[in-house]
Amino acid sequence: MTTVNEDTESQEEKSQLSVPSTSISLTATTSAYQLVSEIPTEESQKFDLSAHVWSDEDNEDILETPNKDGPKYEAPHERPIWANKTEYLLAQVGFSVGLSTIWRFPYLCFHNGGGSFLIIYILMMFLVGIPLLFLEMAAGQRMRQGSIGVWKVISPWIGGVGYTSFMVCIIVGLYYSVLMAWNLFYLVQSFQSPLPWLLCPLSKNSSIDSECARTSPTTYFWYRKVLKATDEIEIDGKPVMHLSASVLVIWLIICISMIKGPKSTGKMLYISVLLPYIILFSLLIRSLTMKGAYFGLKNLLAAKVPALYSVEVWRRTGNQLFLSLGPGFGSFTAISSYIPRSNNCVIDAYAVAFLNLLVSLTTTVFVFAVMGHLATKNNEKCYLMNAEKVMDLVTAQVLPPEAHPPDSLYHDPSAIYPKWLNNLPEHIKSRILPNLTDCDLSKELNKVMIGPGVVIVTFSDIVSLFSGPTFWSIVTFLLLVNLGLSTVIGIIQGIITPLQDTFSSLREHSKLLTVGVCVPMFLGSLLFVRPSGSYYVNLLDDYWVSLPLFFIVILETIAMAWIYGARSHMR
Repeated sequence: MTTVNEDTESQEEKSQLSVPSTSISLTATTSAYQLVSEIPTEESQKFDLSAHVWSDEDNEDILETPNKDGPKYEAPHERPIWANKTEYLLAQVGFSVGLSTIWRFPYLCFHNGGGSFLIIYILMMFLVGIPLLFLEMAAGQRMRQGSIGVWKVISPWIGGVGYTSFMVCIIVGLYYSVLMAWNLFYLVQSFQSPLPWLLCPLSKNSSIDSECARTSPTTYFWYRKVLKATDEIEIDGKPVMHLSASVLVIWLIICISMIKGPKSTGKMLYISVLLPYIILFSLLIRSLTMKGAYFGLKNLLAAKVPALYSVEVWRRTGNQLFLSLGPGFGSFTAISSYIPRSNNCVIDAYAVAFLNLLVSLTTTVFVFAVMGHLATKNNEKCYLMNAEKVMDLVTAQVLPPEAHPPDSLYHDPSAIYPKWLNNLPEHIKSRILPNLTDCDLSKELNKVMIGPGVVIVTFSDIVSLFSGPTFWSIVTFLLLVNLGLSTVIGIIQGIITPLQDTFSSLREHSKLLTVGVCVPMFLGSLLFVRPSGSYYVNLLDDYWVSLPLFFIVILETIAMAWIYGARSHMR
């Protein structure tokens, strides 16, 4: 990343100057700004984004921490590297764009001002998100270590930040793999027609299950067939067998993908990162052709000015920014530690942030278009129910024959029903309205935009709206599985890399280390596939994970700007 003057390094290595232990200094850099200020120009270094294989020259550099009394933290001589820049960017983007981007972003956009939420998010991305990405990428790229080693080098006093990121990766990795297992189970169930969540099951006496009839087939299938959920969090049980098998498959895929380090991971990322974008683009085109899509998009673009002044909206937007981009996990630092120091990580930070924003906006357009269609469909059902009520009243001679709805109403209820109702004489309309249900398209949209807690139920409802639901169900859940897979790979990279840097002997047994990490993680994930496991997943994902990330990024900023930066300038 930063080019180091070779003559200066050789002089420092020969002289072996010692400094007081209270002022640990980095001989390779002088300030946080200089981490990336000396990027080679195009004349000095040509770089092919797609096929260039990194030079091993950069691996020869050793970052020294001269400290008479303290230990030396060195980047290993033979550190693995990404095969090319493309695989590196795929790893960064794959980790950043996860499952929270798919539903949480559209939901927050709808309930927090629509266009106003987008304005706040983009502003915070430039002011907070991109600088944090740049900070973590620059630190990992220059120091060639994971989250634990990087912050120990900067200052032993701030080394706890790396350990905290390490623990967050472990906890999030445990329950995030369960989210993927849910989607994998739905993907497997999608290979049948009709889809099992479209119809209520029959009871022993051949009647529709009463519990399913009270809710909906998709909700019933989710809680009773997939989760086998208990009614209370205190009620426990053994791990659900089909979910345990799904978790096992997920961890096998992760282990195989990472068994050979960046070389095997990079090849897997071509599928797990690029395929979701192709699928998402197909879903976007299909959704825009649906009836009512325009109404959904109109609500998306309608900015609510009061939201711009709401502290709560800004808080929720910042929370989404942390969860969506992913700073604080240490994964950006770990991934960046496998590339040469000459790489321009400023451009990388902007690229990752903008691609994340592009996917968020694309998903939001898709969700709003589909929800606009669903709201329009429900509103038309309301129109037809009202029309039937009027016909019954006409048949019972409560209303005059002039009140009878036109026969063409069934062809296009959205256009004909309002016109018919408005053209009725006032004395007839006044007698009809008290018997009708209020059909409001905006209210229907509010009903269908449920919270992000039951994302899978929402998407299983969405695919049922498409013609050929089996095909679209396979496509949709394949999208969700691949998005989750690339994110978990980044999270596990944030676990393996610090372990290899802290215990250098583990780098010689990278395959054994990968298996040794994945097996305990699989066993720990079984805690969340018990009948009460979904309650703990929701608690961790909705309320816990954002809090440690918030404190981590604050301490990272303090460490880089005040501790490392001030110390460098004092020299």
